[in-house]
Amino acid sequence: MRREIVREATLGQLLDEAVKKAPNNEAVVYADRDYRETWQEFSDTVDRVAKGLMAIGVKKGEKVAIWATNVPHWVTLQFAVARIGAILVTVNTNYKISEIEYILKQSESESIFIIDGYRDTDYVNILYELVPELRSQPRDRLHPEKFPHLRRVIFLGPEKHRGMYSMNEVMSMAAQTTHQEYVARQNSILPHDVVMMQYTSGTTGFPKGVMLTHCNIGNNGYWIGVNENLSPDDRVCFPVPLFHCFGCVLAVMACVNHASTMVILEKYDPVNVMMSVEFERATALYGVPTMFINILNHPLFDKFDFSTLRTGIMAGSPCPVKTMEECVERMNMREVTIVFGLTETSPGMTQTRYDEPSLERKCSTVGKALPGVEVAIIDPNTGKHLGPGEHGEICCRGYNVMKGYYNMPEETAEVIDEDGWLHSGDIGMVDKDGYYKITGRLKDMIIRGGENIYPKEVEDFIHRIEGISDVQVIGVPSKKYGEQPGAFIILEPGVNMMTEDVQDYCRGKIAWYKIPKYVAFVDEYPLTASGKVMKYKLREMAAQMWPDA
Repeated sequence: MRREIVREATLGQLLDEAVKKAPNNEAVVYADRDYRETWQEFSDTVDRVAKGLMAIGVKKGEKVAIWATNVPHWVTLQFAVARIGAILVTVNTNYKISEIEYILKQSESESIFIIDGYRDTDYVNILYELVPELRSQPRDRLHPEKFPHLRRVIFLGPEKHRGMYSMNEVMSMAAQTTHQEYVARQNSILPHDVVMMQYTSGTTGFPKGVMLTHCNIGNNGYWIGVNENLSPDDRVCFPVPLFHCFGCVLAVMACVNHASTMVILEKYDPVNVMMSVEFERATALYGVPTMFINILNHPLFDKFDFSTLRTGIMAGSPCPVKTMEECVERMNMREVTIVFGLTETSPGMTQTRYDEPSLERKCSTVGKALPGVEVAIIDPNTGKHLGPGEHGEICCRGYNVMKGYYNMPEETAEVIDEDGWLHSGDIGMVDKDGYYKITGRLKDMIIRGGENIYPKEVEDFIHRIEGISDVQVIGVPSKKYGEQPGAFIILEPGVNMMTEDVQDYCRGKIAWYKIPKYVAFVDEYPLTASGKVMKYKLREMAAQMWPDA
């Protein structure tokens, strides 16, 4: 019997139910290192980490940041933090020093888990630079001058670093928390408590902490899984980053709700994906379109067996119809789905189903509204609700709408109106059968291979370069990534500059994918009668200047 549309449950309760459904089924698998835990083993590890967190002083309502790739204990922490009523703050692995400094301050995080680093960024050295007190203060009495809320830094591994706890030490301290204390903490947690904060930028250029509750992501994960027809017999392979809602909700929460096995990759690599699908006999595969394109075009594609696949999710940026068709035909993903939404909607608001009656609907729409979610097309100028075939802003309301932006009430009021409708900023339409299509964006956000880039944030950074009078950042159409960031720059009189000068200034200071791939130096911008820059004109110019992007 199908459960009610919106259910009041905590993440801990959902995990308990997964253990009851399939205690001996594999819950977490890393095929490249033969790391495996059954649902019972995974739950026991979660309890051990949760008790350890309580022992080092993590209180209910505190924020616990995690700055790490998809390492084995990432998902453990997602549930251990939830078990004790704390809030997981997910941090983009591509962030550099200025970005992590902002996140730690704005989120007022009391704890942060880190790994060694990612690509060319050394997380350990960055923490020592930002928090020099780690070298001099006892780790259980940390009081950094720059971060008054920060109390602990934990290294997500067995190695020891001065001033930091190691993951092994946290787990070994679990014995200091009694069973009664642990149960009492769990009993104090409510389904509408905030359990996660995911940071998303806005047109202001300042990332905002999206507060999501147990009810938000628990219910969203359930219905996402229903639309894929997931069960304990499914094995879901996902190389998407866990710090994104794609990973920690669409993947993890869908699997937990249906006791499906999580086949996780620490980072995306097409050969590792194909190997994991074949060796683990995966039935579902997740990814942004770029990932699927890389796999389909890989010279080793024909060497691997995709016969066990049937479903999955392609999302994160517009899905090319040709790519969807190839996934169905060449990868056996006849029941693949598309999800549309945003971080603020937990994240799904619409989805195609595994049993869509036609390939055209599966490939060219983003499906129907999820159960428990109202979706409407609203005229952004008049606020009028529009009918089938009319283009307007896609809005939604329901259990999936975020609690708000952390410490940003004005910004929250800008996106959630008085009637509870969350305004997505995306333009779309709905047909007579309730299927939605995305046709454009109100905001100038750039989507590069699934990564959101907000022009104002990049513009504000480039403005720091001496000799630059003005800069406008836009999305340049790209066959491979959907879009690439491009910058139109006006220099001060007498200044000479090259594309490489701009890129070199940005490198190592902002996330690599935000650095403009293309730069043009111009004398003026196309302006409206009121003096506003016509960015659509710049996008037209960019498409002509860089046609092979």
